[in-house]
Amino acid sequence: MKHASKIVLLLAMMWTFCFAAPCLYAGEHLININTATVEELTSLYGVGNSIAERIKQYRDEHPFKVKEEIMEVKGIGKVKFEKIKDLITVE
Repeated sequence: MKHASKIVLLLAMMWTFCFAAPCLYAGEHLININTATVEELTSLYGVGNSIAERIKQYRDEHPFKVKEEIMEVKGIGKVKFEKIKDLITVE
């Protein structure tokens, strides 16, 4: 039974860091994808330097009007958008 309680604790911690923490973070500081630096963009789930540079290049050519437009950037699909949508803004 000792191992079972450790597994439950581990699962609870994983849930907190993977699901609850981003929601808490979203309320504190949204990343404006029209003005964010490459460094700020790379703090988003699944966004590395390459995708961050693509986001910057895309917005330089046509600024985002709605955050869903970020899915027009190569490398940002529906799955990744669902994970970052509560962390970003265009305002």
